Amino acid sequence: MLKAVYLQIGATILASLIAGLVMGLPGALSAALGGAACVLPNLLFALRLSAVAKRPDASYPLEFFVGEFVKIASTVGLLATVQLVYADVHWLALFIGFVVALKANLFAFLVKN
Repeated sequence: MLKAVYLQIGATILASLIAGLVMGLPGALSAALGGAACVLPNLLFALRLSAVAKRPDASYPLEFFVGEFVKIASTVGLLATVQLVYADVHWLALFIGFVVALKANLFAFLVKN
């Protein structure tokens, strides 16, 4: 699962670089923040599932669904925080960074261990 998070980080960096070339520094920062709003909750979710997998008496379905709910709520909270904290947010760049990081998981099966 961490492989998918690493792909998301790489995709966010790439999207930020491209947004920086096209839209300048506010675009690059907005794309990075949009990607981070996706990557950080996924990273915490992956680490939590790894820790739960090591426990012998864990309720995996419950942990998964609660973790997924927390991940979605954290993503929405981070996006709202970006809007409140960063006044020069470039919404198109933020959206592109978020979507690119979100869809990077689709390529996780192509990467060999």
